[in-house]
Amino acid sequence: MILGKHQRQASPSWADYFARQAEACKTPALKRFYAAGVPAEEGPIGDVPLVALDFETTGMDPREHAIVSIGLVPFDLRVIRPSAGRYWVVKPPRPLTEESIAFHRITHSEVEQAPPIAAILDEVLSELAGRLVVVHYRNIERPFLDAAVMANRGEHCLFPLIDTMALEARWERHGRLRGIKRLLGIQPSSIRLADSRGRYGLPHYSSHHAKVDAMATAELFQAQMARHFGPSTPVSDLWI
Repeated sequence: MILGKHQRQASPSWADYFARQAEACKTPALKRFYAAGVPAEEGPIGDVPLVALDFETTGMDPREHAIVSIGLVPFDLRVIRPSAGRYWVVKPPRPLTEESIAFHRITHSEVEQAPPIAAILDEVLSELAGRLVVVHYRNIERPFLDAAVMANRGEHCLFPLIDTMALEARWERHGRLRGIKRLLGIQPSSIRLADSRGRYGLPHYSSHHAKVDAMATAELFQAQMARHFGPSTPVSDLWI
């Protein structure tokens, strides 16, 4: 496990981990992914190529559930490039439940005609290589991708990421603002993607389409950086 910046004396950095995995991995696409490296921890976020990543899944537990769609959009603090993004529907190993269909609106017929995730993993890794991943809620994309790579390639796929939900929680649910709200009897603000976007005046998008949600996450991160940080903010202040 890669630890936070205050614990790194006793733990390898992400750069060390990537270098070690680039040597050790047997899967060519995974070896290339790790060989592309990670940004310097103290480097400015404004110089870093980013990619917003979103999955729709059959549930929340990567040990029991599976990915059904993947969306990604490359961007930086100045420009979002949706036309350069990608979108895949993939066939999970078990049939969809009615509950998951109602949530992400991907149907049985769509997944029946889709490839298994093993067929597109190399493409996904290629799109992520050399970019810092940005997600909204870190407990989905990283663990589900790691589980998929382990199940289909027999190796781990771990990487640093920036979580816009965790960033939003810094201001809405922690510190002085949280104390004031508690004293006033105000319930904690929602930090879901749509609600977080609303606080920055960003437009409403239809949710639970992986590529649309990836673009929405990229826009939210740009807004968070403009309001609370800046292009000179070190990467280590943001990633997990």
